[in-house]
Amino acid sequence: MDDVFLSMRQVNYRYPGAAVGVDEVDWSMPAGAFHCLLGRSGCGKSTLLKLAAGLLLPESGAIMIEGQPVRGPGLATGFVFQTPTLLEWLSVIDNVLLPVSLQRRPGTADTARARVLLEQLGLHALHGRYPRQLSGGQQSRVAIARALLTQPRLLLMDEPFAALDALTREELQDTLLAACRLRGTSVLFVTHDITEAVYLGDRVAVMDHGRIRCDEPVELACPRSPGLRHSPQFNAVCAKLRRAMETVQ
Repeated sequence: MDDVFLSMRQVNYRYPGAAVGVDEVDWSMPAGAFHCLLGRSGCGKSTLLKLAAGLLLPESGAIMIEGQPVRGPGLATGFVFQTPTLLEWLSVIDNVLLPVSLQRRPGTADTARARVLLEQLGLHALHGRYPRQLSGGQQSRVAIARALLTQPRLLLMDEPFAALDALTREELQDTLLAACRLRGTSVLFVTHDITEAVYLGDRVAVMDHGRIRCDEPVELACPRSPGLRHSPQFNAVCAKLRRAMETVQ
């Protein structure tokens, strides 16, 4: 298909000695889409994310981004881990600039772009602070800004809000949606939280034992607004995905 941005075809991967990995996964997403991988711990969703990032290479099958095979990590793909993984000895803005600093000395344009990102993520007054001076939610925002600095076409996120309180988590969900919509960034987001998957995603896959067992489009109003979480339509989609997860346990 001409409009496919990320394509996975018959992807297989297994860690040595492990019973579960990724098994015959087919998945595709168009440019600008926000897809979520939902499942219990150990179901293979984080492994699939690392394969999409090129951090792992499949034993068989093909992963393509814009028609080109993924053979390793690249600047066209950003990755946000479960913990922010900020460097304690760097300021906020220097943490954001880290992807560029690893390649070359950041220039004026890089710094300007970093400052714009921090402002858009509500951190414009904190650029000179250090990670120990930030809340968990603020650290997560810095990690998102860092991942977006190189203007990746694809953003891969591995349960980045799992350790946050409910209200901060919801605020960051809205911030993330707005930032990615502004840039047209494609997102593949891993979570074990059903409501998070439904609120963020326009499509949700349920994984179990390395396979995609359920694939649901989320046909809810966009852009999303906080009140959507209390609507009957939202609850109906959540209930459907919960039933899918209970079926495959």
